[in-house]
Amino acid sequence: MKNIDVCLTPDLLHLHSIDNSIVIIADIFRATSCMVTGFAYGVKSIIPVETVEECKKLQEMGYIAAAERNAKKVDGFELDNSPFSYMSERLIGEKIAMTTTNGTYSITKAKASAVKVLAGAFLNLNAIVNYLKTQPYDVVVLCAGWKGRVNIEDTLFAGALIDALQDEYFVAEDSAIMSLRLYQQAKDDLIGYLANSSHIRRLQNLGIHKDIAYCLQKDLYDVVPILRGNELVNL
Repeated sequence: MKNIDVCLTPDLLHLHSIDNSIVIIADIFRATSCMVTGFAYGVKSIIPVETVEECKKLQEMGYIAAAERNAKKVDGFELDNSPFSYMSERLIGEKIAMTTTNGTYSITKAKASAVKVLAGAFLNLNAIVNYLKTQPYDVVVLCAGWKGRVNIEDTLFAGALIDALQDEYFVAEDSAIMSLRLYQQAKDDLIGYLANSSHIRRLQNLGIHKDIAYCLQKDLYDVVPILRGNELVNL
């Protein structure tokens, strides 16, 4: 039977064997939610990079560029880290370069060793579930967290994925069991459960209440962002 596991922060990825695994990157607030939304609204591809400097070079090559640090847009870039910014008609068919504090860093950590890398969010939860059911590989959900620390929202997404797949995968490790139990406690009121979480407070201080509610909606889009080379594309 295939295994499903959870890496609670990219700083712990070296403790997980991912060479026979599909890695699902989860950065619910807000990078992977932006990626899913972008593809749902017609973006052609997204190049995730670790540094602002790499993103700037791609911008100079003609890419539309999105750069976020500490939940704020970096000066000089076109897009911020709000999914609503990815709903613009001007992005249809465009290639985007993106760097974020946690999400794109997690992708760059996973891509060298994983069989495949996908971007997951509550917004495309069922699409990810259906895709994984067709695959022969183990799964590791890599929670982007916050600067190496664990966060609740990404862990809840991991638990939601496990909840939907537990008949298909063996749930062996404590991090996966913890994620599943956390989600089962929270699933009827995700916003309420997250009310006092650190990243919710961080975003609320920036006045981004609508982003929080949006990113916790389930199954809005039937898209599966997958890394092909250095680019994410919609499968």
